[in-house]
Amino acid sequence: MEVYFMGLKESAQYYHEVLKRIPPRPFPSFEDEGMQKRVWGKHWGVYNDVGTLKMVLIHRPGNEIKIMKKEKYDPSIEALIDDVDQWYWRGEEAPDLEKMQREHDQMTEAVRKEGVEVVNVEGSPRDPKAVFTRDNGVAVKGGMIISRMGPVGKDPGTGRRGEEAFVARKVVELGMPILRTIHGCGLFEGGSFAFLNETHAVIGMSFRQNEEAAQQIEEVLKLQGVKLIRVPLIGHSLHIDGAIVMVAQDLALVNITRLPYWFLDTLRDLKIQYIEVHHADNPGVINGLALAPGKFLIAINNGDGTAQRLQKHGVKVIPIDYSEIQKNGGGIHCSTLPLIRERD
Repeated sequence: MEVYFMGLKESAQYYHEVLKRIPPRPFPSFEDEGMQKRVWGKHWGVYNDVGTLKMVLIHRPGNEIKIMKKEKYDPSIEALIDDVDQWYWRGEEAPDLEKMQREHDQMTEAVRKEGVEVVNVEGSPRDPKAVFTRDNGVAVKGGMIISRMGPVGKDPGTGRRGEEAFVARKVVELGMPILRTIHGCGLFEGGSFAFLNETHAVIGMSFRQNEEAAQQIEEVLKLQGVKLIRVPLIGHSLHIDGAIVMVAQDLALVNITRLPYWFLDTLRDLKIQYIEVHHADNPGVINGLALAPGKFLIAINNGDGTAQRLQKHGVKVIPIDYSEIQKNGGGIHCSTLPLIRERD
């Protein structure tokens, strides 16, 4: 009787023998600089909020602003407001779109002068808040967390929910990884997130941010060795960037009236000094942008007391006028979504 001996490659064992030679390799991690460049073309994301800015996402105000009309003025709140489409404007008159565009162009030029790559994202033609790109997500090590916005209008393209889709598509087009999209019933807007340093971040809890979203963000950060600190915001405050913005590695600008006392102790424990917004200035002065450690883009229309305090601490202040855009409920910080910062 002829005896047949099965060769290795015909056997069920062959597959296993081959794969023993080419094992999967979890290290280096996804966020490793070399691995990021190999797989994703760039080292995406940020380590902190003050590293030299290299790429930022913006939206130039356009015809979507024109839906905010004078007849929507409500004297009880001294603002134009639409309860259905969910927008407001701080003033009696309709927005001056040309002035908004000049202010935004000045901001963009100031950023470009620092060598930053500026990427423009289109927004919904009926969404007058699209200029505030910051709220659509937050860059972390190696990629982006996409937000889930709070306000929802009656029709698609109204309210802020839906902005995230425009930004997500642009981020993917650029080649930037999306590490998480807030889902389920999570609510989160990027203006309520900040890195204090490489190992500590803060989320402002308000009616625009909830615990479900905080837990999702925490899952991403935990894998990166970052602790998330929850800070309750007062009243109907929207975002943490009205209370604290980092200016340098160990220096923050704070509106002390909007922060709990224990958080100030936390800053001291982390060896972070803080400068208080000057009492005579418009609180919106805090809504600036760190272009690099100790270099801060700030709105001059809010008063100069805070700028002087920053300068006394060695901060280079770059002033611009942002008064018309601020009537839309946000500032420079709100209008910029960093995608890449160096690890300064």
